[in-house]
Amino acid sequence: MRIVIAEDAAVIRDGLSLLLATRGHQVAAAVGDATALCAAVAEHGPDVAVVDVRMPPTHTDEGLRAAIRLRRDHPGLGVLVFSQHIETRYAAQLLAEGSHGVGYLLKDRVAEVGDFLNALIRIAAGETVLDPEVVTQIMGASRRTEALRTLTARERTVLAMMAEGRSNSAIATALSLSYGSVEKHVTQIFAKLGLPPSQSDHRRVLAVLRFLES
Repeated sequence: MRIVIAEDAAVIRDGLSLLLATRGHQVAAAVGDATALCAAVAEHGPDVAVVDVRMPPTHTDEGLRAAIRLRRDHPGLGVLVFSQHIETRYAAQLLAEGSHGVGYLLKDRVAEVGDFLNALIRIAAGETVLDPEVVTQIMGASRRTEALRTLTARERTVLAMMAEGRSNSAIATALSLSYGSVEKHVTQIFAKLGLPPSQSDHRRVLAVLRFLES
């Protein structure tokens, strides 16, 4: 893969660069701020950008806001937000721009190098990779919306696991439910969020995005 890294901590930036290079990937640029990130993506046309949330000058949410701009300007670009922090407002907006090729992982929860590399490969292939804690916090920030208040606790749990990319079979196993029970919960979620059957739309993705956007 061809990768651009945006990370203001020099040690982490250099460490990621070395890790990716030794695994056969090309690090086209490794920069320390959002402005340089946007310029590097425009210049090198990478497959994936690895972006921290908090970068200069204010060290608040520059990286995440830059990631949203990049997704709009470069629709084929995969983006992995890799940070110690969860910024629910802009994280939901990032996913609302399109769920394909997006990831949000927390640095202190990635235990294995292989997990990080696998996430990058999946994102480059167009998949969505979200840390469960990110999903939980975004969902918690959205609970006051009217449509989502109608979901039961079990339906919220199922929707959270859908957002993690789990299949109905995997959800059934994790929650010790029958496959049919999970199907019924998913059907109820679709109904409560106003997502009728459609040949052109993927209701599973839309259900997660509707939750994150609200």
